[in-house]
Amino acid sequence: MSNKKVILVTGASSGMGKSSAQDLIKAGHIVYCVARSVDKMKDLEQLGGHVLKMDVTNEADIEAVVKQIIAEQGRIDVLWNNAGYGLYGPVEELSMDKVQQQFEVNVYGVARLTQKVLPYMRAKREGLIINTSSMGGKIYTPLGAWYHASKHAIEGYSDCLRIELKEFNINVVVLEPGVINTGFNQGVRDNFSFESKNGPYKSVVNAYIKAMDNPPMKGSNPKVISNTVQKIINARRPKTRYMVGQGARFLVGLRRIFGDRAYDALMLSQMK
Repeated sequence: MSNKKVILVTGASSGMGKSSAQDLIKAGHIVYCVARSVDKMKDLEQLGGHVLKMDVTNEADIEAVVKQIIAEQGRIDVLWNNAGYGLYGPVEELSMDKVQQQFEVNVYGVARLTQKVLPYMRAKREGLIINTSSMGGKIYTPLGAWYHASKHAIEGYSDCLRIELKEFNINVVVLEPGVINTGFNQGVRDNFSFESKNGPYKSVVNAYIKAMDNPPMKGSNPKVISNTVQKIINARRPKTRYMVGQGARFLVGLRRIFGDRAYDALMLSQMK
């Protein structure tokens, strides 16, 4: 691939997607920034980005965006599947409609868009796919069963995809952020099961609500994600995984070294 790449970024309207898209545009790449809200990406357009509306759960949106990029550029060099959010609440009490939506965005949306982009990468016999997982794809937190399940799914999906695409010279990289100062926590709050605070799981639910108001760990600047994404894009042979950001290596390492029971105890100690 040439130094100037055609890059498609999902979830570009906020957080690490937006900040990274800004830096990619400034670096001279041709960046297509997509999200449900075009209005939130006006600044990216002013920088020189190509801003398009796309809902990763909408097949027609995905097809239209991919067709437009191919019509205008003739190729997609890099796909960064970054859109996602966190659904938190007791497994017993979260509706399956909400669970389905979590997977529609975090997993099936990734799969839909990847399927549409792959024929063009395969024809060129080169490409790069970056899938945003999380340290949550290696660990777990109270009330996050469905969010963590979606990120564990992305880990396994990406590993299988990497093997399938090796003969076509298409790299698949998993990005595993730790705690980052973005709008993610607000998204968790927006989708949180507050109705559970008086139910059978009220002790852990109310402790989690308290933790949302006073986070136990400060997040890293989103710049660490932007720098990592650029490192991946510029690498001749990128690593299969990049774990970056506050708490990621510590918490994943803690679980690996001391085991699940010790990790469980740590998580429960934060819910008092």
